[in-house]
Order: sequence, then structure tokens, then C-alpha cells
Amino acid sequence: MPKFAANLSMLFTEVDFLQRFGQAAEAGFQGVEYLFPYDFEASTIKQVLDDNNLQQVLFNLPAGNWLDGDRGIAVDPKRVDEFQQGVTKAIQYAKVLDCQQVNCLAGIVPDGVNPQQAEETFVSNLRFAAAALKENGISLIIEAINTRDIPGFFLNTTQQALNIIDKVGSDNLRVQYDIYHMQIMEGDLAPTLSEHLSQIQHVQLADNPGRHEPGTGEINYPFLFKHLDSIGYDGWIGCEYKPKTTTLEGLGWMKALA
Repeated sequence: MPKFAANLSMLFTEVDFLQRFGQAAEAGFQGVEYLFPYDFEASTIKQVLDDNNLQQVLFNLPAGNWLDGDRGIAVDPKRVDEFQQGVTKAIQYAKVLDCQQVNCLAGIVPDGVNPQQAEETFVSNLRFAAAALKENGISLIIEAINTRDIPGFFLNTTQQALNIIDKVGSDNLRVQYDIYHMQIMEGDLAPTLSEHLSQIQHVQLADNPGRHEPGTGEINYPFLFKHLDSIGYDGWIGCEYKPKTTTLEGLGWMKALA
């Protein structure tokens, strides 16, 4: 059976962030992920992880000012220094939290930046990040995101992500495959997972439409979970969805797999 990590940016939001770790553990999760840890001291988060016997599975590199609309800065030629400083900060957190992988959000292409400039900046930034993270035993992943939820986001399909990885040329860069986003952008989920398994390091889920829990939409999750087992995927699956009611009321899909 797949290993599920609670995404604490979306689940257990009925309580404050640091309380969500305990709620996740009580609900049966053994791993957690979230967008960013940077509003808290790394030692504080490490303590709640240890107190609840949880593994830190994933978080993102600093992505600019989220509240002001930034969704990553890796494609912005004017923010390369900021990006590199963010890599250093993420390494510091990952080492304290014993987190073995971080995700780089490409970001929305800024006004006045053409696609070629955006790609060249992204590739250069990824080369820097992949090398710096590798020196510290941390993997780098990139995620394609649908154009409906984040219009203008640079990275939108699996093949585009694979092409970027080829251009970066690092053995420390792989794909974060988000089932929800890729159902919207390209479908063909099971064959894509099979074909590119060697390049996929992390998987995330939500159903479509609505981005709610499995079983609320069109995606056949019981089939996909069996498929992931059958092809040998042994990584984590991050539960990055918006509960339709409360988090606990929406966990029936996971309990049914036990």
C-alpha cells in the first residue's frame, strides 16, 4: 500500500499549524509535507515532528511573497540572487528537519520576460540548486501545475518537466508528479506514471473537480493506488487536497485501504 503524507498546508486547518502535526499522527499519518516551514524556527518544527514520530517528507524552496501572488521565483531573471539565498535557507531547514527532498516551484512568468528567457533562467537556477542540495544529501524535484489554478505558471506538463531536467543535466533533479494537476492538463495518468517512473520521485494527490479528497471526483484512485504498487513506486504520496467538509470526516478513503 502506498505511504501517505499529510499536507499540513491543506489538511487539519481547523487548528493552528503546529497543532496539525499531532492531529496528523493521531489520524494515522507517518509523514507530513507542507508549502513552507520558514515562518517558524526549524528547531520548533523538529520538536513537534519528534514528539509525534513523524517524518518530514517535503517542503518547497522559498517562493517569493506568497500573499502578494508569487508562486515561485525560479523563472525570474531579476531575482536570481534571491533564489540562491532561498536555496541556502532551504538547506538549513532541511538539515535540521532531516528532510531528504525539496520542491522548486517555477513560478509565474513575469511581465516582459519571454518564454526563452524564463526557461534559461529556470535551467540555470535549477543547476545551482541541484548542485548545492546534492552537496548536502538533499534531492531536488520540480512540479508541473495546471494553468487553470495558476494562470501563467511556467511549468505545465510532464514532458516539459522532463525536457527541463534533460537541459539541467543533473542526476539530483527529478519530477514531483501531482495527479490532480496532470489530470487537468494531460490525463493518461497510469501510462504516464508507468513510462516515467524512473524520473518520478514524489507523488501528490487530490480529486478533480474541486481538488477535494479521493472519491469526490472523476479520478479512479483505488485503481491508481494498485497501479502505483504494481509498477514499484515506493515513495510517498502527499495528500495535498482541500477537504470537502472537515479533514477527519474526509479520511474515509484512506481508512478503507487499511
